Amino acid sequence: MPRAAQRKDHPLSMRLPDADLAIIDRGAQLRGRSRTEFMRDAAVRAAEEAIMETGLLRVSAEAFEAFVAMLDAPAKPVPALTELLKRPAPWEAATEK
Repeated sequence: MPRAAQRKDHPLSMRLPDADLAIIDRGAQLRGRSRTEFMRDAAVRAAEEAIMETGLLRVSAEAFEAFVAMLDAPAKPVPALTELLKRPAPWEAATEK
């Protein structure tokens, strides 16, 4: 006897004010996504951020000491970044011409 395929999707029902729904629909439209895709992506991203914010990072004492030493060490200039910061901003360069 054939087994029924297991359903992988789980429906989720929400009650939203019209104003919230309008904003969600506009954002989804701007991203070229369906409302469901847009809301799923936003919810998953928010959940990942919450998990990352509360997760513990465990390192050995030696790794922590190395990390602190890097933070305490004097900053070293990055030549490409130094050169970039010397250039005028695009809006400044446009007014100089």
